[in-house]
Amino acid sequence: MIDLLNLPAISTPLPWHEREWARLHRQLKDGQLAHALLLVGRQHTGKEQLAMALSRLLLCAQPGDSLNCGECHACQLSATGGHGDFLWVTPKEKSRVIKIDQVREVVRFTSKTAGFGVRKVIVLAPAESMNVNAFNALLKSLEEPARDTHLILVCDNMHGVPATIRSRCQILHLPTPSAAASLDWLDRTTGQRELSEKLLSLSDGLPLLAAELYCSGGADEFAARRRALESLIAGRITVAQASALWGELEMSAILEQFTADIQRILVSLSIDRLRTRQGRVLFSLLDEVSQLHRAVSAGSNPSKQLLLEALMSKVHRGLGADLLGDSIPSRTGDPGV
Repeated sequence: MIDLLNLPAISTPLPWHEREWARLHRQLKDGQLAHALLLVGRQHTGKEQLAMALSRLLLCAQPGDSLNCGECHACQLSATGGHGDFLWVTPKEKSRVIKIDQVREVVRFTSKTAGFGVRKVIVLAPAESMNVNAFNALLKSLEEPARDTHLILVCDNMHGVPATIRSRCQILHLPTPSAAASLDWLDRTTGQRELSEKLLSLSDGLPLLAAELYCSGGADEFAARRRALESLIAGRITVAQASALWGELEMSAILEQFTADIQRILVSLSIDRLRTRQGRVLFSLLDEVSQLHRAVSAGSNPSKQLLLEALMSKVHRGLGADLLGDSIPSRTGDPGV
């Protein structure tokens, strides 16, 4: 997560977004940058860093070749969260939702004159965390954009943003970085290529997650939760044991890692295995967790313990056999999940 009160003098996009950054900079230079952008990409790949670099470039009074100067008064203010023409909107504290009162503040913000006489910039991240009322409130600002205002929406799941919003934005799909690019960047944090490789593998190729696991010291716990899910599938531990280990996480983190681990198992299976009942169960689980994630992002607050036990029970009952072993025994007639 970006520390809005303690930014570096100059904000830069991550190396693997060089092509997308060049495109945005060219559009800005030519006066063709859209007033509403939707940045789409996987979690932990640097969308927020790109949004921040663009925001500060737009606000800078003396921009360099392609980045904010880091020296003007506007850059000094934006580095400490004090720029009056810059609004970065995220769910408040423990909330998982960008609420309608926050979006109403965005609408009021767009109607004001830019204090520095240059531009106003608003970032909403993650955009899909807005509910229907919040999206509807935002729509007017998109339909009648102020000439000096730029709105940047950041999202992991484009389909979590209504079509009425998407159609009024320039959509920029940001790629997941290659392993080589991720490792070169991650080495600057770990100082050890072997450790970087282990962390990147553990995080399924998501470099910012790998860096977070390293800095927080949470890699061992992350790996333990993954092993617990595999052990549950293999029948080596119980639903209660698996749930207890995963219960240490916040709800959104549970759903995020559970999704990643199910996807990881699916990717490892052959086409023939994907066609078995276990393959169908995995896809069903993935769809269910995706729906849960959207509900939680929209403000739903289910019991974490009950949700975990329900998910783990479905894994245990629906997969049951050693899915990760050399063979999957056929168990025709088993009840579905």
